[in-house]
Amino acid sequence: MKKAIDFLKATDPRFAALIKQSRRFDVVANKLVRPFDALAESIAYQQLSGKAAATIWGRVRALYGKRKALDPAAILKTPDEKLRACGLSGSKIAALKDLAAKTVDGTVPNRRELLRMTDEEIIERITRVRGIGRWTVEMLLLFELGRLDVWPVADYGVLKGFAKTFGKRKLPKPKQFAKIGEKWRPYRSVAAWYFWRALDAPQAPATKSRFD
Repeated sequence: MKKAIDFLKATDPRFAALIKQSRRFDVVANKLVRPFDALAESIAYQQLSGKAAATIWGRVRALYGKRKALDPAAILKTPDEKLRACGLSGSKIAALKDLAAKTVDGTVPNRRELLRMTDEEIIERITRVRGIGRWTVEMLLLFELGRLDVWPVADYGVLKGFAKTFGKRKLPKPKQFAKIGEKWRPYRSVAAWYFWRALDAPQAPATKSRFD
């Protein structure tokens, strides 16, 4: 990680200032991650505040006792009415059951398979699930699998953090941001993480930037 931090600091003095005033990158790969559980929870959290989503997800988990891991087959057998009573919308129930079905049939990779797949292979497979887009899979790659070169070009927080760090009035378009991100390859996940931190940090001092 020191190599990654030193690399990013050297790309621009403003980025170096952001890193200096932020807490250190602390994402660690979850070696026990189960894609089904992580993605099912992400579906429950879509378009909701953290507290409301946590309450709903807690009710869903309670349907299946104290088991640590969810069983996709059990989800498929659960009547929609029970899931709706937990607070899930019809569209989320449909997405959750599609995720369960595609986990059972092998479309969604298991943990062992994920370790052998590239980021794009994982994105292509998992986005076949109803209600799961590229951004959701990127968050799985970054925060659960600890992949170091994920670049979420459509993430509003990353875009805002970039604009704040480099004094940009307008947010770059995704295609433009993809090109900009090449400067931080192969540590774009770390760069994105620090741009999220930029939203909590004071404005970086004005110095000449390569992006000007």
